[in-house]
Amino acid sequence: MAFKALFLAHAPDADYKKHRSVIDTGKYRLLTVVVKSQDEAIKVAKSVYKKEKIDAIMLCPGFTHSDVAEIFQALEGKVSVNVARGDGPSGKISQEVLQKEFFNK
Repeated sequence: MAFKALFLAHAPDADYKKHRSVIDTGKYRLLTVVVKSQDEAIKVAKSVYKKEKIDAIMLCPGFTHSDVAEIFQALEGKVSVNVARGDGPSGKISQEVLQKEFFNK
């Protein structure tokens, strides 16, 4: 039986039906989906859990603490929900790129 995880990321131009992938080693199944909004993140998380019975959800750093809690509650505490966060300097690098790419256009 494989460990199954979903990685969710935000992008303003995402189409969650199109922007997705699966990596399956046999022992680890990683599903990735890029969403536009928190509502889409919850919808995708519920759908993937129902279909795949995932063990964990990993979120990009753009998800807030309340977003994490909302996803955890939407899945009734059945799935581990984690956020990928770096140290201070790493976070600053990511934030600068995201600001440039997503918000200054």
